[in-house]
Amino acid sequence: MVTILFALGAAFSNALNMVTQHIASTSDPGHSKGWQFVRYLVSNPLWLFGWVALAGSFIFQALALHNGQMSVVQPLLVTELVFALVLRRLWIRQQIRNLTWWAAGVTCASLALFVAVSEPTGGHAQPTSSAWVGATIASGGAAAILALVGRTGSPVRRAAALGAATAILWALVATFIKAMTDTLTQFGVFGMFTHWPVYALIVVSILAELLDQTALHVGPLSVSQPFIVIVDPVVSIVLSVWIFDEVFTENPFRLTVGIVSFAVMCAAAAVLARTTPATMERGPVAAPSPPPGRN
Repeated sequence: MVTILFALGAAFSNALNMVTQHIASTSDPGHSKGWQFVRYLVSNPLWLFGWVALAGSFIFQALALHNGQMSVVQPLLVTELVFALVLRRLWIRQQIRNLTWWAAGVTCASLALFVAVSEPTGGHAQPTSSAWVGATIASGGAAAILALVGRTGSPVRRAAALGAATAILWALVATFIKAMTDTLTQFGVFGMFTHWPVYALIVVSILAELLDQTALHVGPLSVSQPFIVIVDPVVSIVLSVWIFDEVFTENPFRLTVGIVSFAVMCAAAAVLARTTPATMERGPVAAPSPPPGRN
């Protein structure tokens, strides 16, 4: 239960960071540019609070990963989309489509069912070196291939490929966060910096953020975000089994229900991401326009 609460805290903090920083960055009455805009943001308490929320998200995620299974924590982070939707409605007073609310409800229900019936357990704090090397090479290689695919083609194809690559790296980042918290508790703050997880975390986080920003830039958010939302928990579960030896229930019926509920959660989260308004403007929001054709 503590793991679930920390994971939900991380998801809510992420949503709070996104909404607060967006509101702060778009509420400049003087429409400043360049360094004037930077000064405006730095002096805006709401924008600074967004960074506090982002730091809180990292802390909550680290606590969740340290105390529980990665195969539980990472799927729960999908609820960031639901929290953001609620904040949009209650804070910004934005009109949300009924389909989007239904998708949010199905996402939460199927996610809860997955966690309840699949019973993720096991795992250990000191994975083998071969597991780390193999999983890191496989994840990095897959992300690199997708990044290369995302260099050319239509905006939809590029956004999809880069979104998937971003999700793979964020899943890998989660493994390094979990490893870093273990070294922190074992060796202390200063001792943590004598071990590799903290440096792997820094490097891969920077690469993931660069890919994330590129995915947002080259194509529609309605394409890149669903790929990030779906691929991240899928890869996270694979890595949790590969690296940390986490296991699921051996009951065939419960395992089948867990797999189906996870698939439903992914589909509902994709619908939620695609139908959420592209901007945070108040008032009625038109349905998203159909994406351009694929190559």
